[in-house]
Amino acid sequence: MINLLIVPVRDAWEQFFLSVLLWFCDFFVTLPTNNQKDMTKASYEALTAKFAEQIAHIRETAHELHRSVNQTYGDDLPYGYHLDMVVSGIQDFGHLVCASEDDVLPLYFGGYYHDSIEDARQTYNDVLRAARKMMTEEQALMATEIAYALTNDKGRTRAERAGEKYYQGIRETPYAPFVKLCDRLANITYSCSGVNADSLHMKEVYKGEMPHFLASINPHSDDQRYLVPQEVVMKLAECLIDDLEREEQNASAWWFEY
Repeated sequence: MINLLIVPVRDAWEQFFLSVLLWFCDFFVTLPTNNQKDMTKASYEALTAKFAEQIAHIRETAHELHRSVNQTYGDDLPYGYHLDMVVSGIQDFGHLVCASEDDVLPLYFGGYYHDSIEDARQTYNDVLRAARKMMTEEQALMATEIAYALTNDKGRTRAERAGEKYYQGIRETPYAPFVKLCDRLANITYSCSGVNADSLHMKEVYKGEMPHFLASINPHSDDQRYLVPQEVVMKLAECLIDDLEREEQNASAWWFEY
């Protein structure tokens, strides 16, 4: 582990770690106070197993949707690779936010379909029709709202496509903050493991965006469906710290230039 007390750190990194620390402090005072018992990891895993067949069907239809538009991810991987990474986070941490058995399928659907409107030429109603074939009407509406909330706005730049209106929609939609966090965890994990120019570029973009991103998706709600779990944020931080360590070991960190 890098000794942050003796290694000089860029201003951006200092801002990142300080912002995450402050966000943690703020997070702890906005935990649910309604005395609702959180779902245990074991019960969530049991429900995932119970709905395994339906989840597998959701997965396959989402994979096929992105295949149909020839969308790839990273180094020409099937786009389903990214979808699976996102849902891996939902599988690992979903018990921290899931409020009921009825919300399990919408949560998984939101993960698999989160880019369907933005990237696979689907409309809101297209996604709703697909969801209705796999779950109840109420569940289908919840699932579709997650996908809709994670759809970027129209814009010329990255900042315009993910502006305040976009983040407001995420903050106001049950489970959208969590699914967006899992999406960012998947993208950062991949970019930190990549070696091509695009991965290296996006890794730096994600580093710079982190403080604003975390603040923008957190609605500070007492409702557990809107939580931004600290465990997932820690995974993000660990991934970026591990990447910094690799740079140091390879003598490619920024301070080796001086």
